[in-house]
Amino acid sequence: MSEASWHKVATMAEIGPGEMKQVRVGPRYVALYNVAGTVYATDDICTHADASLSEGYLEGDIVECPLHQGRFHVPTGKAMGAPVTVDIATFQVRIEGADILVSIPGA
Repeated sequence: MSEASWHKVATMAEIGPGEMKQVRVGPRYVALYNVAGTVYATDDICTHADASLSEGYLEGDIVECPLHQGRFHVPTGKAMGAPVTVDIATFQVRIEGADILVSIPGA
């Protein structure tokens, strides 16, 4: 089994509690979320329409798409009802010192 490939994408200073940030890993756009001091990572593009989730609204651990108000549970990527029906991908996050690293399969 091959070891996960980790990519440094940001620092903790760049994303305070309750904030989101878009980063790029290869061709993929990833959204970072700081939920009460825990950092999560998901695909940044909504599964309903071509909109950046990191430009939406974060309330607790729920992100709302800015385009049609689709909502996703950040830790699991689970779609929370219409108009979204397809979950978003989630990625492993590791903090090393002040650095945020994300593991993206195939990146």
